[in-house]
Amino acid sequence: MPRTTVSIRACVAIIAAGGLWLAMTQQPPQQPLTVEKLADDLHIIVGSGGNVAVLTTDDGVVLVDDKFNRNVPEILEKVKSITAQPIRSVVNTHHHGDHTGGNETLIRSAGIVAHDNVYTNMMNNKQPGPPHVTFSDKASVRIGGKEIRAHYFGRGHTNGDSVILFPNHRVVHMGDLFVSGVPFIDYANGGSAMAWTDTIQKALQLDFERVIPGHGPILTRKDLIQWNESFKKMRQQVSDLKRQGKSKDEVGGLLKLEEFGWKPSPLWGRSVPGLYDEVR
Repeated sequence: MPRTTVSIRACVAIIAAGGLWLAMTQQPPQQPLTVEKLADDLHIIVGSGGNVAVLTTDDGVVLVDDKFNRNVPEILEKVKSITAQPIRSVVNTHHHGDHTGGNETLIRSAGIVAHDNVYTNMMNNKQPGPPHVTFSDKASVRIGGKEIRAHYFGRGHTNGDSVILFPNHRVVHMGDLFVSGVPFIDYANGGSAMAWTDTIQKALQLDFERVIPGHGPILTRKDLIQWNESFKKMRQQVSDLKRQGKSKDEVGGLLKLEEFGWKPSPLWGRSVPGLYDEVR
């Protein structure tokens, strides 16, 4: 598919013009946001929702993800503590409300960029702030002489997860394709346990060393490789238990997640029935 180059000024010009998502947007207690520095011009904002990457340039700021809408005032405050430049663009890694909720406010002054399926999922789920610029394969967002590259490698957490590369820093933002712990496979929005590991394998072809996960601390390429291998082993456990005649209800309790340092979560519980059906 052809590469799409997204003009930030064009994005800004365009501005003038169920149930699972509700679960994903049940907002936990407010946590204070903090800023971590990766480079002079690259920071992350953590706390209350997904990790937000902040790329600063002399011509404006690019965010990757924007947490919940309630977090926007504090996000703006944190950005102002880094630079006086305004936010020109937001790139969403996927459609879940803890990564796109801030679109509702930021879309008034910034261009929103995301994969085609993010737009579709947000429209289907009646989420505010769907992107005005979308891509199918890859896109470049260029501003102030700097570039962010968004890549779509296939299904995983959802059917619209993008891997965002900061080429000058050898850093990627993986969104929820990579988290510090157990994965959530959103089958209602096109997620796939079978495709997920292949999607990460394709992402590993990019040139990077540090990884911004969807949630949790900054990790490394080696951590991502290890997590992907753990995912394969977990999937094999499900396959083995299914072959032994274990039911969906039994499998959830028999998986040995502690082998990978993972702990079950409510969203993991939502993943197990679809995972059981999908594995060979």
